[in-house]
Amino acid sequence: MEWLEASTENCPVQRTLDVIGEKWTLLILRDAVNGVRRFDDFHRHIGLSEAVLSDRLRKLTAAGILKTVRYQEPGRRSRNEYRLTRKGWDLWPVLMALSQWGETYALDADGPVLDVRHTDCDAPVRVVVECSAEHSALTPRDVTARLGTGARLRPEGREPSASRSRARRR
Repeated sequence: MEWLEASTENCPVQRTLDVIGEKWTLLILRDAVNGVRRFDDFHRHIGLSEAVLSDRLRKLTAAGILKTVRYQEPGRRSRNEYRLTRKGWDLWPVLMALSQWGETYALDADGPVLDVRHTDCDAPVRVVVECSAEHSALTPRDVTARLGTGARLRPEGREPSASRSRARRR
């Protein structure tokens, strides 16, 4: 079986994008990584509507990426903060990779908004791909991709799921 014959229904990239593959969701995660926890702060900083923010926070919480923690300021009603779970923090390298790509290809002349550095030595942080034997800074030429145990044949005559969902929205 070849890649084009394989169904992508169980593809980890596709399944991840089903959860976090939307602009506002990624911006919420960016802010959460940088210490934003409260609804009003997300709303003010990102600039999306309250309805969209509520929906994305609810989805991230349902997916176990964020958890809610009650807080109450003196004289006010109790509310929820949104904190990253372990599953949420595991998305940090993804955000760092997006930032690294953006600094290379999508940055304006003013430079980056954040300068992320290693606390111990003050060197800039970068994302690299390595194998489990710790061979670091691999490129696409250094790896071989094989179909995994979850690969299944794509049913004959059936469109990939992304095309089907686009067709349904029309």
